[in-house]
Amino acid sequence: MGADREGGARRRPVRAVGCTALGVVLLAGCASMPDSGDLRNVESTPRQDTGVRVFAMPPAEGAGPGEIMQGFLEALTSDDPQYDTARKYLTADAASAWQPERSTTVLANGVSIGPDCRAGGPEATDSVTCDLAGSRVASVDAQQAYEPAGGSYRGKVHLTRDAKNGQWRIDRLPDGVVMGKSDFQRNYTSVDKYYFASNMAVGATGQPVAVADPVFVRSKVDPMTQVVRSLLSGPTTWLGVVARSGFPTGTALQKGVSGLAPDDQNKLTVPLNLKASQVAASKCSEMATQMLFTLRNLAPTLESVELQGVGGHRLCDLTEEGAEGAAWHGASKRPEYLYFLDGKHRLVRIPTGSTGTGALPVPGPLGEGGKGLQSVAVSRDEHTAAGVGDEGRSLYVTSLASGGSLGDPLVSSQGATPAGRLTTPSWDARGDLWVADRDPHRPKLYVLEQGVAKPEEVAVPDLSGHIKDARVSADGVRIALVVEKKDGNQSLLIGRVQRDDGTGQGISVDGLRSAAPDLEQVSAISWAGDSRLLTVGQEQGGVQQMRYVQVDGSTLDGPAPGALPGVKAIAASEDERVPLVAYSDDGIVRLPSGAQWQKLDKDGTAPVYPG
Repeated sequence: MGADREGGARRRPVRAVGCTALGVVLLAGCASMPDSGDLRNVESTPRQDTGVRVFAMPPAEGAGPGEIMQGFLEALTSDDPQYDTARKYLTADAASAWQPERSTTVLANGVSIGPDCRAGGPEATDSVTCDLAGSRVASVDAQQAYEPAGGSYRGKVHLTRDAKNGQWRIDRLPDGVVMGKSDFQRNYTSVDKYYFASNMAVGATGQPVAVADPVFVRSKVDPMTQVVRSLLSGPTTWLGVVARSGFPTGTALQKGVSGLAPDDQNKLTVPLNLKASQVAASKCSEMATQMLFTLRNLAPTLESVELQGVGGHRLCDLTEEGAEGAAWHGASKRPEYLYFLDGKHRLVRIPTGSTGTGALPVPGPLGEGGKGLQSVAVSRDEHTAAGVGDEGRSLYVTSLASGGSLGDPLVSSQGATPAGRLTTPSWDARGDLWVADRDPHRPKLYVLEQGVAKPEEVAVPDLSGHIKDARVSADGVRIALVVEKKDGNQSLLIGRVQRDDGTGQGISVDGLRSAAPDLEQVSAISWAGDSRLLTVGQEQGGVQQMRYVQVDGSTLDGPAPGALPGVKAIAASEDERVPLVAYSDDGIVRLPSGAQWQKLDKDGTAPVYPG
């Protein structure tokens, strides 16, 4: 089976522990295990069949420190639920103390094992320290929250040889797991948990607003149960400042629950450790709404959820329709129209589902022209519009109804050029309007309550640079900012919107974090889902590209939109069923599902969906 020692590293036999229907076995421990020579990066071969479970090989009899170290690292990439095989590479005490769930460190090209990680020769000992190295890409913390990371990774793992049986095992190691990027992409999937905005409600009844909180779970290790446990544990630290959960503190799955899955009626029953007396009907509806919104990520056909208390008592159940009525949810609000500016700088619109190209002016003054509009934003109820005119100097707000008047500008900029004046405005679900002044001498971020109140300046205490673009999310608790630094490089940042809670502190944007760390120029952005954006930008030394990014900075699976030259503006919707629209060298173009870019209006500019 293996090469002799002079001919190369000896390979141990492969032992099958599982087979697919085709008889193919995929093992995380199937890579060759050299017991001499330098050890290199441990990066398992990318596996394309996502339906195949991958299991690790236990340590071989008589394996040296290098083999133990490499086998352990490969075992970390398997689909073993409790890392039982990986623990076999540890001493009993280390296996008991090790906490793999504490963190996941993601490296660009896998883990490099130092050359001293071997034993033998005239100075052989019964212990050895292995140095691990790599280039950081990201980390996932104990709350399963993703965060981009850079720089070098350094780690040390200590191995000892048992005096009784002579077997090498790991006796000291850091908590958490470490793996290469390709293994991380195979092992983990991103899922949006849902909570409610703490200080945000819409409508006369004060309907709560759903907020997405993306986390990463192991994709083939009972992911639905993992996600439910994560949902019940509460929002991640970053979002928890501005979001709340409907579940009472201490809510958990009943002991021993695993393998949660919908039944043949597309209904999921979730057994909780709650008594019926602890849960009011309105609170239970919120809990079920969070559960249904969250689990549809993993089970798109899920139609209803039943929450079950101790003793099997039904707490409440909720259908998909009921959940949509219980909370305002951006992804479920299909926009009625696409809007853009025509060649006469009038605001025009076309029905979202239309396949034609004929756009008509909107009712009201913005559809009449005369203000030289450069950008627009339409409220999410499609009753009101904001327009930036006078070469970027003035922000106007008016009704989308016949007979309305434009009135005086609500915000004015004194910037010297259009590029140094007002950004494209945007609306949140509550009806508040956001806009930034790019004047380098007087940069400001404003919010206008209900689009009519006096502009309130928003503090951005951690800002390093000037805001070049700003788009608030539908839920109103996150905002995407394109920030330009003194060297001209730009960053796409996501911040939390923290509203005045009665302390008199006003509204601020805090907790800025990068959503696209590899982009140095960002020329256009649009929210395109509850936790993702569509961006146009370029990496260092690269060309302009259009792609999706997650708010946590992670890389999304799936293809990017088709290439399009000279993109100046883009429009997407939280409802992912509507086509993407862009303003490019060809004017206004749109991208229907499964089709190529199509010309819509050669003279049009500034396309937007409501928001």
